Amino acid sequence: MRPRDVRADEDRVEEALRLLSRPPVALEVAAKGLGRGGGVYAWWAAHSVFPELAGPPNVNVPSLRLLYLGRATNLRGRVLRNHLRRSGSSTLRRTLAGLLGSESYRTTWTDRVVLVPEDETRLTAWMHAHLRFTWAEDPEPEAVEAVLVRRFHPPLNVHGVDPEHVQAAVVAAKHAYNTSSRDPSLGT
Repeated sequence: MRPRDVRADEDRVEEALRLLSRPPVALEVAAKGLGRGGGVYAWWAAHSVFPELAGPPNVNVPSLRLLYLGRATNLRGRVLRNHLRRSGSSTLRRTLAGLLGSESYRTTWTDRVVLVPEDETRLTAWMHAHLRFTWAEDPEPEAVEAVLVRRFHPPLNVHGVDPEHVQAAVVAAKHAYNTSSRDPSLGT
C-alpha cells in the first residue's frame, strides 16, 4: 500500500470515529436517516444496561457506552431488516437475547436457532427502549470497522477483538442462545 493510501484509510477511520461519536439517537430517528450505502454503525446503552460489561463512553453523552460496532454494505437494510427484525441474521440480536436470559426469550429451530415471532417483536421493543445508535457512511466499511473494533473492544463484539478483551459473559450468552434449541436432524 502506498503511503497516500494509508493516509486515506486513516482519514476514513477518523471521520467514521467522529460520526460514530456524535450524540446517539433513538432508533426511530436513526431509521429515518439511514441511507442505502455502506458504512459502520455503533449501538450504545446506559451503564445500567448490562452493567457487568465495560464499554467506552460516548464522548458527547458520557452516560452512554459503546456496546457493539458493525458494518454493512447497505446500512438501512442491515439495521432495519436484520438488527431490528430477525435473530437469524443478526449476531447482535442473538447476543442480546442470550444476555437477557431473565426475559425468557423463546427460541425455535429453522435452519438455525431463532426467536419465536412474538419474542422477535418483544426484543425489538426492548432495543427501542434501551439502545441508541450512531452511524457513519463509508463505501468500504470492512477495514474501518476492523480498526475501530481493535481500538475500542466493544463488549458485544467477539470477532476482531483481541482475545484478552473478549468478554466471558458475552461468549456464555452466545452459547446459551445457540444451544437453546436443537437441530431436529440431530435427534435427542
